[in-house]
Amino acid sequence: MDESPSFAESFDDPRITAQFCRRLPDTTGDLVLIGVVHDHPASVARVERVLEHVEPATLALELPPVAMPLYRVYGRNGDADDPTPPRFGGEMSAAIRAAPDAEAVGIDAPNWSFLRRLVTRLVADRVSPATARRVLSSVGNATRDALTYRIAATLTHATSMTVIPGDTVEYDVDHEDSPDRQAAHERAHVASIQALLGSVDTDGTTLAYRDETRERCMIERLAEIRSEPGTAVAVVGVDHLDRLATALAE
Repeated sequence: MDESPSFAESFDDPRITAQFCRRLPDTTGDLVLIGVVHDHPASVARVERVLEHVEPATLALELPPVAMPLYRVYGRNGDADDPTPPRFGGEMSAAIRAAPDAEAVGIDAPNWSFLRRLVTRLVADRVSPATARRVLSSVGNATRDALTYRIAATLTHATSMTVIPGDTVEYDVDHEDSPDRQAAHERAHVASIQALLGSVDTDGTTLAYRDETRERCMIERLAEIRSEPGTAVAVVGVDHLDRLATALAE
C-alpha cells in the first residue's frame, strides 16, 4: 500500500489523489484501483487521465457482465480523440473509450458466483424467512435492471436509436469547470454521503447482505484478474475502494 500515494502524486491533477486512486503492485503486473462517483465530472476526468498513462491489458468495471455490451456501444460511439466525454454511460463508458485495446469485463453482480455465495450465507446465518425474502427480492430487482441493459444493447445494435436505461445523475458542476472546482465539489459530495451512511446502522440488513456479498465477489474476481500477466485497471464506486484495496493487499 505504500505505493499508492506516490502513484496518485505522480499526476499533476487535483482530481487524482490517494483518496480516489490506488496502485497495488504484483509480480505479474500492477492493479490500479480508481474510485468514482457515478456520472461526476471529476470521476470521468480521473478515469480518462489515468488511462492516458496506464495501458491495461484488462479493464475491470463495476458493472454486471450482461450490461457490458451496452456500455461498449456508449464507449465506442464518437471520436476517440474528442475531448468531450461520451454522451452516455458516465465514467464507465469513458473508461472503455480511453482504453480501446484492453479487455473490458464486468465484475459486479448479479452473476452466478454472487447468487451462490449469497444463498450460502443466508443459509449459514439462519436468517428469518422475512429477511431472506427481502434480500432475494432486492436481487431480483437488480437482475431485472441488468437484463434491461442487455435488451437496451440489443435494440441499440439493431436500430438507429440509442437506448438509455436508468437516469443520468446531474451535479452542480460540469465538464467545463476547472479541475480544482470539480475536485472540490466531488470531495464535498463524498464527505456528505459518507457522513449520512455513517449515521445509519446497516448490520444484518438487506443492504448489508447484498453489498457485502457483492464486494466479496468483486474481490475474488479482481484477484483472478490480478494473477494474469499484464497491468489491470479497475473502476469501482469510491465507497468500495478502501475495502477492495485492503482485501487485495492482504
